Amino acid sequence: MELTDINLDGVRHIHLMGIGGAGMSGLALLLKELGFEVSGCDMSYGFYVDKVTNAEIDFNIGHSPDHLDKFKPDLVVYTGAIPENNEELCAARSLGVKVAKRAQMLSAIFDVRYGIGVAGTHGKTTTSSMISMVLGGAGLDPTVAIGGELCDIGCNAKLGQGPHMVAELDESDGSFLHFHPTISVITNVDWDHVNYYPDFDSVLESFSSFTGNLREGGITVLCGEDPGVRRLLRESRKKFPNLTYGWGKKWDWGAAEVEYNHGGGVSFKVLKHGRSLGRITLAVSGDHNVMNALAACVVADLLSIPFQVTCDNLRYFSGAKRRLQFKGGTEGVDVYDDYGHHPREVEATIKAVGQSFPGRKIFIVFQPHRYTRTAAMADDFARVLAQADKVVLLPIYAADEPPIDGVTSALIGDPLIKSGHTCFSMVERREDALDSILSLVDDGDVVLTVGAGDVSDMGDVLIKEIARKEILPRSVALGA
Repeated sequence: MELTDINLDGVRHIHLMGIGGAGMSGLALLLKELGFEVSGCDMSYGFYVDKVTNAEIDFNIGHSPDHLDKFKPDLVVYTGAIPENNEELCAARSLGVKVAKRAQMLSAIFDVRYGIGVAGTHGKTTTSSMISMVLGGAGLDPTVAIGGELCDIGCNAKLGQGPHMVAELDESDGSFLHFHPTISVITNVDWDHVNYYPDFDSVLESFSSFTGNLREGGITVLCGEDPGVRRLLRESRKKFPNLTYGWGKKWDWGAAEVEYNHGGGVSFKVLKHGRSLGRITLAVSGDHNVMNALAACVVADLLSIPFQVTCDNLRYFSGAKRRLQFKGGTEGVDVYDDYGHHPREVEATIKAVGQSFPGRKIFIVFQPHRYTRTAAMADDFARVLAQADKVVLLPIYAADEPPIDGVTSALIGDPLIKSGHTCFSMVERREDALDSILSLVDDGDVVLTVGAGDVSDMGDVLIKEIARKEILPRSVALGA
């Protein structure tokens, strides 16, 4: 992968293609705060578009060479989802306009700061959000760029006045290799994004390259419990300075004596080189969040933030948007929404809900994301979904992929049927899902809308339908 630096000399106006995405909208906000003129376009009007238009950033629906005449940008930035033969992108190149990918632009901001980069197949958004909250609470006022919206600050990016920058680094297309952190965090190494990585070995190779990007004097913080991370430590071509975290005393940092709170939340003792520093209480739930919080503890300690300051800030962390986010409920039914789109993520969500609501039935409304991922991981999805008491399976959300012959949600649903799951429904049209959900839902159910597509809208509709009576406000935050 050829990496090139961006020269911002003479750049006044930056145009972002794909500005409606979580990552690009955050970059747009940062560039605006840095004093650049910013415009953007996207194929549809998504949730994050409101964030950029509220910041007085011009937005256009669709891609067109006309945008180059309208805005006369000095630099065009685009996402990996936009093909290289895109008409607007080709026009920019033919006119001699500078062109760069999002990661190149973000790394130009990141690499001139004390960069704290969070990488990993799962958990990046929550871990980077926790670190950002701790640094903010310690008065360090970091610059933040996160791939999902942080509930506590109401946005996914902000320009801080301090020297630090916390960024979620995306491995999905190898773009995290543009970044050179002073502190890097690797939450796990797993096979995903099968349209880019043909197998696990190719993922491992990419992460191995990433570990070589540390600045001089930098350090990598890794979750030792993850099999992929352990293999990375064994097989990496070049040794790199690191600290590990996990359960108990076998790692540099550990979590012990975990207690799960009924209705949500978890507390645990933090060990540093086997010595107890004290207990941390989280409002969010799940073993995966214990690990995410432990990573934040390690980073905070490296920055000489007192442990009590870390505890005080993590206690009030309410999670990131669409990470097991509470949407509403009635007397007997609670509805949560989660972004999980990999079998491991869905399994962690089910486990967290089971720990928080023992004895209650778990009802998953699952929307597979991408044909390639569904084809590669259908059996694992079926195995994980079988752990839920009730399942409604939606059609595949294509994202930017064309259909693949023979790849439908039935690849997941058929094994569930054969396993004898007694409360399972597979719908051929998304608009038919509500009837299936209402036919299966009962008092006491915890309903989870899960997937990286538009399944989250289903939760809002469901709440209105099951709550003909008053919806009771709740404050439980499970998080993810």
